Amino acid sequence: MNIGEASKASGVSTKMIRYYEQIGLIAPAHRSEAQYRTYEDTDIHTLRFIRRARDLGFSVEQMKTLLALWHDRARASGDVKAIALEHIAELDRKAAAIAAMTATLRHLASNCHGDGRPDCPILDDFADAPPESDLPEVSARFGRANIG
Repeated sequence: MNIGEASKASGVSTKMIRYYEQIGLIAPAHRSEAQYRTYEDTDIHTLRFIRRARDLGFSVEQMKTLLALWHDRARASGDVKAIALEHIAELDRKAAAIAAMTATLRHLASNCHGDGRPDCPILDDFADAPPESDLPEVSARFGRANIG
């Protein structure tokens, strides 16, 4: 099947399939005589594996490790579990950071009159923040947090 069909069958966009091939997460696709990428059922299975891991928030490096373990029939399930538990701890830290940010913003918003006056405790808090915040820094993209 071609890349568009592989995308539909796996739930991974064509752009991401190309990217995963470029970074070595998946093997280079077989090529037709016309040099079009072609995919087999095993490739689709791998792409579905990657999509599921990505949906659960695993990084590319973690996915590389998980794929290697998946393909290694002599693997120890404890190795896989250790990666999952490490990722759970990371997700828990991110969730705690987001909860702390939500509580802080909720407090600031509840103290803002939200009317036509220029006084704004939200902006005042931002402007008066010390260099070291009491909140963990979490970027706009949830997956990239600087927590602890």
